[in-house]
Amino acid sequence: MFRMQSEKKIKFLDRLSLLRETQFGAFLPVLFALTAIWGYFGLILPIHDLISGEAENFRAIFLSPRNIYNLFMQSAVIAALAVGITVVLLLGEIDLSAAATAGVCAALLGVLVLAGVPGFIACLIVIFVGIIMGAAQGLLVAYVGIPSFVVTLAGLLGYQGLMQKILPTGNLNVGDPFVRSIARILIPDIWGLILALFVFALFLFTTLRKQFQRKSKGLELDNNWTVWFQILAFGLIVISAVLTLNAYRSLPLLLVLLIAFTAFLDWITRSTPYGRSIFAVGGNAESARRVGMKIKRIRVSAFAIVGLMAAIGGIFGASRYGSVSYTAFAGGSLLLEAIGAAVIGGTSLFGGRGSVWNAILGALVIGSLGNGLDLSGASAADKLMVSGAILLLAVAIDALSRNSVGGR
Repeated sequence: MFRMQSEKKIKFLDRLSLLRETQFGAFLPVLFALTAIWGYFGLILPIHDLISGEAENFRAIFLSPRNIYNLFMQSAVIAALAVGITVVLLLGEIDLSAAATAGVCAALLGVLVLAGVPGFIACLIVIFVGIIMGAAQGLLVAYVGIPSFVVTLAGLLGYQGLMQKILPTGNLNVGDPFVRSIARILIPDIWGLILALFVFALFLFTTLRKQFQRKSKGLELDNNWTVWFQILAFGLIVISAVLTLNAYRSLPLLLVLLIAFTAFLDWITRSTPYGRSIFAVGGNAESARRVGMKIKRIRVSAFAIVGLMAAIGGIFGASRYGSVSYTAFAGGSLLLEAIGAAVIGGTSLFGGRGSVWNAILGALVIGSLGNGLDLSGASAADKLMVSGAILLLAVAIDALSRNSVGGR
């Protein structure tokens, strides 16, 4: 009997190892972390409340459709910034000015619509400004040779000052109908479900197509068990998320836009020569230079992408809150949360490894921690210490993983 149990354990570990080597396997650690957080705040604490006679404790609402909806919306700005920061982390660089860039773009958006500029035009102007702000820092890093830490730290301080100039009172209402509609428009339930099924069908098609292509070229195929596990797990997550959102209100347009931008960047970074060059430069810049890659241009473009996503994050924030405040963007913990989301998602600080999708999941981890601690009545000090500990753990795991690979 003991032998049978050992064989089952080995078989399970072998399957887990096979799954870990797939593209989906890169999401497993952050998915496990997210499951643990949701299980603790959504199940363990409510059960404890029931046992202790505190059945009316508000912690029981963590997994309610309403709270899940609010959690997704609260994490949208963090996710947008984390997706952009992930791109520069893939190069082994860092951008400390992303949140301040988002704040400047949001403040500029408020000023433009207040001056009578149509909301759609104002959003395009803000996105262009964000790209220029990011590219300007990239030029200093790539062509002048100043370390990205120093450049973006200076950018952080400078952009914070610029935001204060734009918002002398520290706050500005944004009442433009187009801007507000980004967060207010809800996709009808049936169309949200159709969209989820379409995304699942697309994932199914691309996954099986990849297998057929590898087979036709005589390459080693992924294990069938891992392939179908990826497909079923992805479908379950996507459809469950949409059904949960539909149970409260509906799928927000803001989340659809965030997923669309992330999918586009994922396609760029994984399926284009430019994207592969980002991983190459992050893995070994000298080797990339020797094979003719335009390293300086790649670095500038990566910082421009951070500026793009920062501008989008600023628009999302202005749309959701209906106002722009210095504290929400430049004066709070938004930057640390965005960097933390990228790192917790599995992107290496040393470059060459990561995914923009991981940044989305990392943002959910950060948002879930904050949301759960708020519901449990934790103090701001407790939230900062827990978030810091988790960030340190993620970086430590990344460093140990890198050392173990390098020591082989």
